[in-house]
Amino acid sequence: MSLPRLCMLMVGALALAAVLAVTLGETSFSLQQYGQALFQPSSAPAEVLWTIRAPRVVVAALVGAALGMAGATLQGLLRNPLADPGVLGVSAVSGLGAAFAISAGLAVLPGAIELSALAGALVAGALVVIVAARFREPEALILFGVALSAFGGALTALVFNLSRSPVATAEMLAWLMGSVANRDLTDALRALVPMALGAALCLRAGAGLRMLTLGEEAARMSALPMTRLRVYAVAGSALLTGAAVAASGVIGFVGLAAPHLVRALVKDDPKRILWPAALAGALLVVLADLAARMIPTEQELKLGVVTALFGAPAFALLAWRAARSWRS
Repeated sequence: MSLPRLCMLMVGALALAAVLAVTLGETSFSLQQYGQALFQPSSAPAEVLWTIRAPRVVVAALVGAALGMAGATLQGLLRNPLADPGVLGVSAVSGLGAAFAISAGLAVLPGAIELSALAGALVAGALVVIVAARFREPEALILFGVALSAFGGALTALVFNLSRSPVATAEMLAWLMGSVANRDLTDALRALVPMALGAALCLRAGAGLRMLTLGEEAARMSALPMTRLRVYAVAGSALLTGAAVAASGVIGFVGLAAPHLVRALVKDDPKRILWPAALAGALLVVLADLAARMIPTEQELKLGVVTALFGAPAFALLAWRAARSWRS
């Protein structure tokens, strides 16, 4: 399937999912009320649809797109189908930044938690970029990312342990579980700038990712600046992941699953998969957020919980298939 046609199909599916996510929810409306929402901007149904649900869908789509593209980039860079944005430790350190801001009482300042999360992601991304520029082997990058993720998780647990406020502890836990509830268009615009920069870097690295499929030796002999393209890939993935975590908290498994939904349709080309993976990630998160709102529970499920419930079995299936291919 050609790339433009695939992207158009994905955009159509995403648009349909967005319409469903805006029109459906815990509060149901009649046809007359939907008409009021369309033609009477000051009506109560319009307030629910356009002020509460629509911005939430926009943020969910942006977060999913960022995680999907970051996952596809890292899978191409590390040549590992089980890689996802959390493998570099960016998510863990970004979550640490948010947890520290909440524990320090900065939640009363607008945007303080999001900026702290993004700052943590940038610090982690800078460290990973240094490693990527120094070492060519993907194994070294994976090992450093695992160590950084474990260290970030340990420091986050320490923040929890030292927190004296039960309210702050509950708020940290709720934020780290991930959600796009109560988000508005300001949150979307705030996330859009680092996401756009990260996407541009990942797309710039696409040629290098394609060359890596031929092997390390062939990539080294090519005329492409492979070291620079690796840095672009790592920095772009870090920016995308950090902006996503800053906007919604930690959302797992999207970056892992989204590229696999479209990989066969682009013939496993790590350059052509970037946009389809972003659209698949947006579709996954919009649908997961709709499921979080529609599942009948006393308290709305967190988005990160829903993606983990569906993503963990998918990860197990991918690992099983990978193990079978390695044995054969």
